[in-house]
Amino acid sequence: MKRRIKAVALAVFAVVLSSSLLVLSQTRGRTEISPQHTWKLEDLYPSDQAWDDAKEKTVSKFDGVLSFKGKLGDSTSELLGCLELDSNISKELVHLHSYAAMKSDEDTRNSKYLALKQQIEQIIADYRAKASFIEPEITRMDTAKIDQFITQEPGLRIYEMYLKNIQRLKAHKLFEKEEKLLAEVSLLADSPHSIFSVFSNAELPFPQVTLSDGAIATLNQAGYAHYRASPNRDDREKVFQAFWTMFDNFKLTFGAQLDANIKRDIFYARARKYSSCLESAMAPDNIPKEVYLALIENVNRNLPTFHRYLDLKKRMLGVESLKYSDLYAPAVKDIDLRYTFDQAKELILDSLKPLGPDYCNAARQAFENRWIDVYPTPGKKMGAYSNGSAYDVHPYILLNYNGLYLDVTTLAHELGHAMHSYYSNKNQPFPTADYSIFVAEVASTFNEALLMEKMLSDTKDDETRLTLLMNYLDGAKTTFFRQTQFAEFELRIHEKAEHGEPLTGDVLSELYGDILKKYYGHEQDHCHIEDLYKIEWAYVPHFYYNFYVYQYVTSFAASTALVGKALSGEEGAVEKHIEFISSGGSDYPINLLRKAGVDMTSSEPFDKTISFINKVMDEIEAIL
Repeated sequence: MKRRIKAVALAVFAVVLSSSLLVLSQTRGRTEISPQHTWKLEDLYPSDQAWDDAKEKTVSKFDGVLSFKGKLGDSTSELLGCLELDSNISKELVHLHSYAAMKSDEDTRNSKYLALKQQIEQIIADYRAKASFIEPEITRMDTAKIDQFITQEPGLRIYEMYLKNIQRLKAHKLFEKEEKLLAEVSLLADSPHSIFSVFSNAELPFPQVTLSDGAIATLNQAGYAHYRASPNRDDREKVFQAFWTMFDNFKLTFGAQLDANIKRDIFYARARKYSSCLESAMAPDNIPKEVYLALIENVNRNLPTFHRYLDLKKRMLGVESLKYSDLYAPAVKDIDLRYTFDQAKELILDSLKPLGPDYCNAARQAFENRWIDVYPTPGKKMGAYSNGSAYDVHPYILLNYNGLYLDVTTLAHELGHAMHSYYSNKNQPFPTADYSIFVAEVASTFNEALLMEKMLSDTKDDETRLTLLMNYLDGAKTTFFRQTQFAEFELRIHEKAEHGEPLTGDVLSELYGDILKKYYGHEQDHCHIEDLYKIEWAYVPHFYYNFYVYQYVTSFAASTALVGKALSGEEGAVEKHIEFISSGGSDYPINLLRKAGVDMTSSEPFDKTISFINKVMDEIEAIL
């Protein structure tokens, strides 16, 4: 169950940059917000004391797992007993971690809950060390014996995927003492990201700039995200210059942090006898590394489509030369789509009707039963995420809702994640309920596409349609092209480190700058990239997630293909989607998507995505 605990930590830390809005207005305290607009963490534990009691009770079970040591291959009862105890302990640890992490995210300045989170992470590492014998013992069993055990004991069938996956990875499993050592190292291994998170969110000396209207803007993470979209071009440029100069002033520190993280990846890859960090990252989900390489190749081949978008943006902004600081500016002037949270709720629920009444009723629970923490408050974690790790409770959603249309799409996106977790937890036993990151963004971007379809079907006004269509293209820019740019950078820095090359702040900036300029067509004058912006790599938390970002792209491509089937009325398409989000991790992600109707080992989903992006641009040009 080690994988599920790891996924929880990732879910809590991962900010969905593809669709989240980092908001500026953080004036209301939590006590000023209606309880209906805050998440109900009491569904996990009614109080901190209850959490502490549950923690002690869970820790008291740890030594029980040791009673199975050396016996897993003796009988079905020993193997089943061990796996059931391990599963139950893991489920409880997931609950404990979720509560501590989400309480901490309510106010990242509150050291009490940061301490609780660190405490449970230490406890998880302690348990992993005690249970580190499990996988080596299963590895030593042969496949025929495992098949025999599963046939003899029906209770083992829910662990079949887990057992056979261990056998598949047998060559990369270590002896018990080595596995225990790796488990002990896990806390140390997370240090680069922890330092990055605290430094970039809490301790950077964020600059202030005076805008054209005389207002003073503080460029913290939320302020930058807000003011970079200013309609005044000089203000945007001033914001970019100040914000990225601040990051550039600390490039040595950021470089050392990221270098340490890459060395961690290399350590684990070599310890487990993989040929590369990429192979190591792809192996657990049985995804061929060729999928990653083909993604970069496919998107690079289609960069002319991205450059067409940039030229369209330049035309709509009415500028002679498009600057990198122009990319977040609204392309359609004087159209300000704003929605109250209740309006957003009804709009989204209406857009989800193609998925059927059962799905819509489940989604409505998120609003009525307080799954969502809605508004920004002082110290609250930036961005947005869904945490569906509390198996027998319900998913949770963190937002920073500020009333813009982008907030509405963010809500639709995170609700898609929540429904994926809800259906998986409802239909799968705990050992197979956790789904791979590779498929995690399919349900979320599927929901975004349904929302856009609903908005366009209800909108006849040309200016509003332009706003909606450009919003889709901006999302495609971020999720499809920009995340691939990140994925290519991530691959290159790992390759450099694997060949013994240094990764200083200057080296990282030069490499990132070359890739950035290639994607944005700097040499062809599609978008001008100033050298200062090469430091952007230091801003991206996903580079600490070990080949995470490419899965945004594959999921976006998969959902584009799948939603096209559903909206075209293809027989069985909706039913296949519901079956897909109900499948959890019951099969490898490539197989799950193939059953849903898309083959990610082919170029088809990428070709369909590029085709749809061009179709959107065709309509925009027709309107213009």
